[in-house]
Amino acid sequence: MGCCVVAETSSWVPDGVNVDLPSAARVYDYLLGGGHNFAGDRALAEKLAAVLPARDMARLNRSFLRRAVLFMASKGIRQFLDLGSGIPTVGNVHEVAQGASPDSRVVYVDYEPVAVAHSELILDGDDNAAIIQADMRKPETILNSTVTKRLIDFAEPLGLLMVGVVQFIPDDDDPWSLAARYRDVLARGSHFALSAFTWDNAPAGMAGAVEVFKNSQDPIYPRTRAEIVRMFEGFELVEPGIVYTPQWRPERAEDAGDNAERSNLYAGVGHIP
Repeated sequence: MGCCVVAETSSWVPDGVNVDLPSAARVYDYLLGGGHNFAGDRALAEKLAAVLPARDMARLNRSFLRRAVLFMASKGIRQFLDLGSGIPTVGNVHEVAQGASPDSRVVYVDYEPVAVAHSELILDGDDNAAIIQADMRKPETILNSTVTKRLIDFAEPLGLLMVGVVQFIPDDDDPWSLAARYRDVLARGSHFALSAFTWDNAPAGMAGAVEVFKNSQDPIYPRTRAEIVRMFEGFELVEPGIVYTPQWRPERAEDAGDNAERSNLYAGVGHIP
């Protein structure tokens, strides 16, 4: 997807979308160079970039997602559930997974209307990938969806993805129990990839980000490493454990130090033995 900005009045804008209230999915799209965002999203993204290296964070997180999917594919995973998938851009999960194994199946989940509408366009004609418009905090809706039942066999190993999303879930909604609810339906051999904003590296900058996101529909809740580790309860962590995004199994040894602390997201992959 190119870096041009799509006009606010384009036909891809779903009815009822408040183009003036920024959304995390559209801010992320802008930071990655996508065009499915509005002036308010771009303004918020620039404010975020003033307090944190937001473009590096987005790029490094997207790269982690690719490596995690490829790792899962190398372990025989052929079906993926991507929660909080966002707006499709270069290196979507189904592209990476089907590039490794053409029979791979992917269910995307997002509640943001622009993310859903554009995903439907991208996935048109692909019988092995689909999107559900739903809030990941409602697992029963997602797990019992006809789309999920068509594409996912929970008796077989699954790749569960929560990449760059749990920082939008407040403590009151208990993201730890939520991760456990999804974990409980997974078969042995399943894998779980997660990345999330952390306070640990740049607390002042992250505090600034919290203030910036208060002016959006998606406030953020960064967490410590210990709080993020808790989300992997019931999983056996894959080496190197919970690290900054570029430090997780870099494709080249020298990439491990590539802006590691600038990522400001911890990441890890666990599996069910």
